[in-house]
Amino acid sequence: MGESAVLMAAGMGTRMMPLTKTTPKPLIRVHGTPMIETMIDGLLQRQVERICIVTGFLHNQFQYLAEKYPQAEILYNPYFETQNNISSLYIARKFLAAGDCFICESDIYVKDLSIFQRELFSSCYYGRMQEGYSDDWVFDLEEERIVRIGRGGTDTYNMTGIAFFKGADALMLKEKIEDTYRTEKNRQMFWDEVVNANLDTLSMKVEPVETGQLYEIDTVKELRALESSTF
Repeated sequence: MGESAVLMAAGMGTRMMPLTKTTPKPLIRVHGTPMIETMIDGLLQRQVERICIVTGFLHNQFQYLAEKYPQAEILYNPYFETQNNISSLYIARKFLAAGDCFICESDIYVKDLSIFQRELFSSCYYGRMQEGYSDDWVFDLEEERIVRIGRGGTDTYNMTGIAFFKGADALMLKEKIEDTYRTEKNRQMFWDEVVNANLDTLSMKVEPVETGQLYEIDTVKELRALESSTF
């Protein structure tokens, strides 16, 4: 059974206003290429067979991707304004039952596509080491295994927006997402919080990446700085 990927592309990208007033953040171009296409190209170089793109804000602008990439299927999340991103993964949950599966944010510029060529022996999050304190999403480790996913940590790996689940773990995550989503208040959760709540059964590690291999762009200032840089 081949690999699948779910790309989360429903958000409004408010921190990149005014650019995101008329263009979804994943479709903003960096060095001429929409960010989401750098992610898709990396996944296709790995021979990922099915790519689900979950859209919301300005969803019609994503339709061209289904024509450009035959492997892509686009799903619309009608709850993108009222629920958190657990709703997007719930809508795409069938892909978690199809074998090994990547779950990726779509507003990341992937410069080094080879990060997708690695042989991944276990479920993992791609993480970037940061010295000192970070108030971002981080991973606490014990003997290489992730034991906490949450905000704030010192001298540890930061979340980069790419996760990979082996088939059994992906199926388990599907079931946990379904169970969690049934309770209305849980629809305000991040899907990563479901993983964090089940780390006793989901065996997750960190796959290290370097800053220059991918870029998380949160503001127009960061975008302009990256655009003016030479790689």
